[in-house]
Amino acid sequence: MSELRVRFAPSPTGYLHVGGARTALFNYLLARQSGGTFVLRIEDTDTERSTQESVDAILDGMAWLGMRPDEGPIYQSERFEHYKSKVQQLLDEGNAYRCYCTPEELDAKREAAMKAGEKPKYDGTCRNREDQPTGQAHVVRFKAPLDGETCFNDKIKGNICFQNTELDDLIIQRTDGTPTYNFVVVIDDAEMKINLIIRGDDHINNTPRQIQLYRALGYDVPEFAHVPMILGSDKKRLSKRHGATSVMAYRDMGYLPEALTNYLVRLGWSFGDEEIFAFGDLLEKFSLDNVGKSAGVFNPEKLLWLNAHWIKNGNSARLARLLKEYLDEKGVDTTDGPNLVMVVESLQERAQTMLEMADGAVFYFTPEVEFDPAAEEKFFKSETKPVLECCRKHLSALGDYNHDAIEGCMKAVMEELGLKFGKIGPVLRVALVGGTQSPSIYHVVEVLGKERVMARIERALTRF
Repeated sequence: MSELRVRFAPSPTGYLHVGGARTALFNYLLARQSGGTFVLRIEDTDTERSTQESVDAILDGMAWLGMRPDEGPIYQSERFEHYKSKVQQLLDEGNAYRCYCTPEELDAKREAAMKAGEKPKYDGTCRNREDQPTGQAHVVRFKAPLDGETCFNDKIKGNICFQNTELDDLIIQRTDGTPTYNFVVVIDDAEMKINLIIRGDDHINNTPRQIQLYRALGYDVPEFAHVPMILGSDKKRLSKRHGATSVMAYRDMGYLPEALTNYLVRLGWSFGDEEIFAFGDLLEKFSLDNVGKSAGVFNPEKLLWLNAHWIKNGNSARLARLLKEYLDEKGVDTTDGPNLVMVVESLQERAQTMLEMADGAVFYFTPEVEFDPAAEEKFFKSETKPVLECCRKHLSALGDYNHDAIEGCMKAVMEELGLKFGKIGPVLRVALVGGTQSPSIYHVVEVLGKERVMARIERALTRF
C-alpha cells in the first residue's frame, strides 16, 4: 500500500458540481494508481446552508461516477468540540486572540484603508489588547506572522510565495462559537494524515494562511496541487447560465458515467492527442505532470460526442438495463415488449444520449402506434395499399425473423411488385413505427417480431 492519502471535501450546500467532480476524480485516480487512500469528508460547518438533501446528492453523484471512498464520509459537524479545543490551544499559546471589534467598526476600518490606497485588511486593533471584557461578543483571530513570506511548491503551478504583510489575522472562530473553514480544514487534513491536497485553484489564496496554521498547531505541512478552474464558453466561471452543472443532471439527460468521467478528466489534463479514455486507461496514464496551468473551457458538444461514442461502443446488455430505467421514468411499460437488448442494438448507432435512445425506443413498446398525420397522408394512399398487402403476405409466410431472412423477404416483395426498396420501405416504416424516422426497417421488423409486425400492418391497412 502507498502512503499517499488524498481527500475530497465538498460542502453540502447544493448538488455535486462538475468542477467538484473533476477534483474528486483527480484525487481518486491518484489514490487508485498507487494503492493509496481516498477520503471523503463532508464540510458541513455552515449549519444554516448545509442539508442532508445536499449530502445525498453528493453521495449519489459520486456513486454514479463510480467513486467509492476508502474512508468516510466523515462529517465536520461531529467534531465541533475538538475544533474548540484547538482554538483554546492557540489562545493559550499566544497564537490567537479575541477580537471585540464590531461589524460597524470593521466596515469603517476597511473603508478608511481603501481611501488611503491600502489593502482593506484587519488592522490588528485587538491583537495586543490586554483587557478581556466579560460577556461581550467577540471572534477569535489567528495571530499571523507580521513579516517574512509564506511559500509552497505547488505540484501544478510551481513555486508560489506570499508576503506575510499582505495577510491579515484570520478569524478562526465566529461570535456564535462555530469555527471557520480555513481553520477546521487544517485540523482535519492534518489529523486525517492527508499528505497531498488536490483542489481548485480558487483556494490558492487560502493556502498561505493554512500553512501558517499548520505550523502554529504543530502539524506537518502537506503538499498542494491546485487544479485550474472550469470556465463556460464566455471564459467566465462555469455556472447554470452555461447549462447544466450538476453531475446528476447529466445522468437525467441520458449521459453515461464513463462519458462524463472521460470528459472531466480530459478537461485540463492531456495525454498526447488522445481523447478516448476508459477508466483503466486513466489509471494507467493519468498524472499531475500533464495537468495544465490554465483554465479549461467546458464544451457541451465535445461531451455529447464522447457520450455518443460510449453508447455506440457500449455493452448492449448493460445499456438495456439503463434503457429500461429511462423508459420507466417516461411511463413506458416494457414488460410485454420486444427484447430490450435487441432494441438497444437497433438504436446504438443513432443515439447520442440514453434519453434520445429512450425516445427512439418508445414505438417498440406502444401497442398501437400513433400515425404522424403528414406521413400518413403521404404514404397511405390507394396506390400504396398493394405495397403493404404484399409485405403482409411475404412477412406472414416468413418463419425465422432474422436479418438475412427479412432482407430476402423484402427482395421478394420488390420482385413481385417491380419496385425499388425506396417505394416500399417508407410505407412499411410508417405502418410499423408511425412516422418516417426509425432504425433500419430490417432491424425494426426483426426486433418487433412476427406477431407485432402483423398486428401493426393489419391496423395500418384499416387507414386506407
